[in-house]
Amino acid sequence: MNEIILHHYPPSPVSEKVRVALGIKRLAWRSVEIPRLPPKPDVMPLTGGYRRTPVMQIGADIYCDSQCILRELQRRHPEPTFFPGGADGVPWGLNRWADTLFDLAVRLSLGANADQLPEDFAADRLRLFIGPEGDLKKLKADLPHVVAQLRAQFGWFEQRLATGRKFMLGEQASLPDAVGYYLVWFVRARWQGGPAFLSEFPALEAWEQRVKAIGHGSPAPMSSTEAIEIARSNEPATPEQGDAHDPQKLEPGAKVSVVPDLDSGEPPVYGTVRLVDRDRIAILRQDPRVGTVCVHFPRVGYRVAEA
Repeated sequence: MNEIILHHYPPSPVSEKVRVALGIKRLAWRSVEIPRLPPKPDVMPLTGGYRRTPVMQIGADIYCDSQCILRELQRRHPEPTFFPGGADGVPWGLNRWADTLFDLAVRLSLGANADQLPEDFAADRLRLFIGPEGDLKKLKADLPHVVAQLRAQFGWFEQRLATGRKFMLGEQASLPDAVGYYLVWFVRARWQGGPAFLSEFPALEAWEQRVKAIGHGSPAPMSSTEAIEIARSNEPATPEQGDAHDPQKLEPGAKVSVVPDLDSGEPPVYGTVRLVDRDRIAILRQDPRVGTVCVHFPRVGYRVAEA
């Protein structure tokens, strides 16, 4: 079963990054809409407790974090490439830098909308993104600083595009376009002052429309029940693989836990190492509803420990 299944919800900004990437590659995929807040009863059996959005499923292999999802899309579907001209190293660094911009955009959205956010949503996102001491009043007071930080860095995008490039790397859309677009999309949609803020960057706004026109590929709806049945009726396709140079000396068969390397209050995911290399770790785990699945995580941004 090689069908791409994306577990997401329409307003999810990181999902928009992946949806644009699917559009760049002109891929068909199945869309499973999931809740914005835990509990996520049809997601947790697949991931083992990982609750962030989106999650990609291919058979009984489950991919967590957009970094991991995008790498797998490029591996399975190398053309159209995310790296026209062979620029396949630096864009991953750009993707990681965009994580810091997203953190600023989240602070902007929470602070600017502090007075109208539903209490349960605000509490969840504060703990997840800001930490145990997250405070909406402090975020609201800090808005001028946050906007100044975003303005300077959006200016870097503007400088890049003002040279006449159609897309970030030239004439062909690439990974940096998906990475940059979801930030602009988020700021425009979640902040009342977003349109006025973005109007300072005409080249960026023109590029925004070009990326928007790419679309999201060819999605078709799927129920969460069907996705779980697909996982249950398949076996993970990930081969066993070790890494002789792994600094943590992780080996296939070792019992480990994996958790975002943040003070976000998220539970670790437990399993047995199936594959480990410089960029990723994949662990086997079992669940009564889905059977045996292989859950994939990036190494960057995640803490792996012996269980």
